[in-house]
Amino acid sequence: MNNIFKFSIVTSFLGLWIATHIPEKFELILGFILIFSFGMIHGSNDLLIINKILEKSKYYSKFNILVAYLMIVSLAILIFYMAPILALSMFVIFSAYHFGEQHWEKSFIKSNNSLKSIFYFCYGMLILQLLFTFNDIGVKFIVKEITGYQIANLNSFPIIIILGSLVLIMTAIELHFKRISSEIALTELFSLLILTIIFNSSSLIWGFTIYFILWHSVPSLAEQIKFVYGEFKLKTTLKYCKSAAPYWIVSLIGMVILYFMFNNEKHFYSLFFAFIAAVTFPHAFVMVKMFSKKKHEQL
Repeated sequence: MNNIFKFSIVTSFLGLWIATHIPEKFELILGFILIFSFGMIHGSNDLLIINKILEKSKYYSKFNILVAYLMIVSLAILIFYMAPILALSMFVIFSAYHFGEQHWEKSFIKSNNSLKSIFYFCYGMLILQLLFTFNDIGVKFIVKEITGYQIANLNSFPIIIILGSLVLIMTAIELHFKRISSEIALTELFSLLILTIIFNSSSLIWGFTIYFILWHSVPSLAEQIKFVYGEFKLKTTLKYCKSAAPYWIVSLIGMVILYFMFNNEKHFYSLFFAFIAAVTFPHAFVMVKMFSKKKHEQL
C-alpha cells in the first residue's frame, strides 16, 4: 500500500468528517473551489506533457499543437451548447475510461490492449455508477438542468451488477495468467469499498470532489511529474505547478467568460460540466499517449 493510497484514504474520511461540520451550501462552494484549484491543476500541463512526448520528433510544432488543443476545447464547448445530451454522454464515457486508466495503468504491463481498454472503461464506469446510485436525485437534477430532459429512473443498480461482474471476471482472468499481482487486485477492490462508503455518506458534488481530487488528481499529478521531471518530490512538484499556473489561470478566466456570456441561458451546472468536459476530452487523450510513451520506454 503506497503512500499516496494511504493519503487518499485518510484524507477522504477527513473530508467526510468536514462535511458533517459545515453547512450544505458552504460544502457545495468548497467542493467547486477544490475542483477548480487542485482538480484543474492536474490537467493544466497537457501542453508540457505533449512536448515531452514529442521532444525527439522532427514533425511537430508547439504552435500547431496549441492551436489543435484550443480547437478541441472549443469544439467540446460548442457540442455541449448545441447537443448537450451527446456531449454529456461523451463526457461520462471519456471520464470513465480516464478514471479507470489512472487506477490500473501501472498494473497492466503484459495484457492485451483491447482487454485493457475494456477493463479501464468498466472500472471507471463502475466508480461513476456508484456515485450516481447514492446520489440519484442530484444526478437527475443536473441532467435535467443540462439537457432539459427529466430522467425517471437511472437504473444504476443493474448497471453496477453488470459492471461489477465484468470487473471481477476480468480481474480473475488477469490473476489466473499472472499478468497482475494479487496485492494490486485486492488494493483496487478495497478502493471500490472505500469509495462506496464515501459516496453513500456524502452529497453528489462533495463525493465527486473527494474522488476527483484525492483518488484521481493527486495520483495523476504524481505520474505526470515523474514523467516530465523524472522524480516526484517537493522541488519537482513546485516546478510543475509553476509551469501549469499560466494555463490554469487562463482556464479560470475562460470559465468566468463563459459564465458571463451564457448565464442568462444556461445554469451554473451546465456551464460547469461543459467546461470540465471541454478540458477532459484532450486531457484524457494526452494521458493515453503519456502512459503509452512510458510503457514503450520500459520495454
